[in-house]
Amino acid sequence: MTETASIPQTPQEAAEQITETFKTAAKDFETMKFDTNVPESVRALAEKTVTQTRDAYERGKESLEESIDAVERSFDAAGQGATAYNRKLIDIAQRNLNSGFDLAKSLASAKNLAEIVELQSAFIRSQFDVFASQAGEIRALTTKIAADTSEPIKEQVSRSFEGMRKS
Repeated sequence: MTETASIPQTPQEAAEQITETFKTAAKDFETMKFDTNVPESVRALAEKTVTQTRDAYERGKESLEESIDAVERSFDAAGQGATAYNRKLIDIAQRNLNSGFDLAKSLASAKNLAEIVELQSAFIRSQFDVFASQAGEIRALTTKIAADTSEPIKEQVSRSFEGMRKS
């Protein structure tokens, strides 16, 4: 009959069995030889792999830092653009209010109904041109803001693709 491992019946037996297993494993471990030489080709391959991995990490890190810088510059441009846009709107509103006050002053000094109608008609005709001009100012400014905001990102993407082509 073959001997089977008995199941410990008491904690004491379990502790003794574990201790015996540990001692056996420790003796087996001590008899192992760790002075085996690693072949030169394996060491060279390991060194090359570590170097390549470090280089790839550095390139990735630099690329990430450049991308973050581009996003920051883009956000800065967007903030400056929003400020310029708000200032332009305020400027246009002030000009329009001043034109309205000028019309009111002219109307107040009109001598008859015909002069009032003529002043209003002239004002309305001139305001169509003014509004068209102001819409052009807003369009030009928003185009510039969009270009200024997207430029850092476009430059970074171009640099990234150029870097990938060279690699």
